[in-house]
Amino acid sequence: MSSEQRHTTIRVSVEIRDLIARLSEQEGKSMTALVEDAVREHRKKLRWQRVAAQIERTRREDPESWAEYVAERDLWLGPPSNRIAPEWEGLLDPPEELPDGPKERNEG
Repeated sequence: MSSEQRHTTIRVSVEIRDLIARLSEQEGKSMTALVEDAVREHRKKLRWQRVAAQIERTRREDPESWAEYVAERDLWLGPPSNRIAPEWEGLLDPPEELPDGPKERNEG
């Protein structure tokens, strides 16, 4: 097996090809690298969407296990805080308090 990468061609509209060309020039990378980066980022987004769905399913379908997870998480990370990390101070607005914050964050 050779160490040379194999390539292929995909069909996209002229508009998308032109957009990829403009973005690749702005980013200073090849069109191929830009498309590869975009696909990797999309794949990462899909993975995190699946994780979020699994978390929500656990919260909804197994509240006891969810409560155990939250307790252990808080043990490791400390009590929840709305503070912004020091390196972001002044760059981001702090999150607003929700009227009835998430159940696992309420005390009592």
